[in-house]
Amino acid sequence: MSDKKPSPTRSTFRHGDLRRALLDAGVALAREGGPGAIVLREATRRAGVVPNAAYRHFESRQALLEAVRAAALAALARAIEAEIDAVQQLPEPRRRARAAFRGVGLGYLRFARQEPGLFRTAFAARPFDVHERAAQDDAARGASGMDPFELLCHALDGLVQGGVLPAARRQGAEFMAWSAVHGMAMLLLDGPLRGLGEAPSQALAERLVAMVEQGLLAEAAPQ
Repeated sequence: MSDKKPSPTRSTFRHGDLRRALLDAGVALAREGGPGAIVLREATRRAGVVPNAAYRHFESRQALLEAVRAAALAALARAIEAEIDAVQQLPEPRRRARAAFRGVGLGYLRFARQEPGLFRTAFAARPFDVHERAAQDDAARGASGMDPFELLCHALDGLVQGGVLPAARRQGAEFMAWSAVHGMAMLLLDGPLRGLGEAPSQALAERLVAMVEQGLLAEAAPQ
């Protein structure tokens, strides 16, 4: 009788679903250590296959990184959508539009704090080009069919449609709002505000988003 032990059963993926298993492993690695932790060999180990098996689905580490980046952006979009959905019951359209706009910023900052590895990965794999919408970026969208930047643009358009923001002040507002909120996210993750507790971090997030909103909607200063 042979003393050879049977090979371990691969229980991490179903037949034909190896790409999803590898992507899930990549997302888990990003969640644990950010983009630098995404290693194709480790992803295959976690999926329970030999390294060469991965190349049928991801030709390189960069290819896996791009796929994880899209998944991270989609997770960020869903976090923003949850904040927006929470205020849709407000009866007054102007209040609802303003609350939805604030929800974009609050969802963005909450996700950065709760999922720092995925947040870093979302913006580290390659530049997030807001002008080019390639077909492969469909995976970067939430349930609404929009990615995080498009959700911001949609919320700003809602302010205009609701009569809150003059159309003349809409152009380029997405870049002003995004730069402020993303800057705060980086201060909380890697800057002098890192290590701040959840309550003071949330208070800062609410204050920043209120400042962005007030600045955007303020009357033009007299000449």
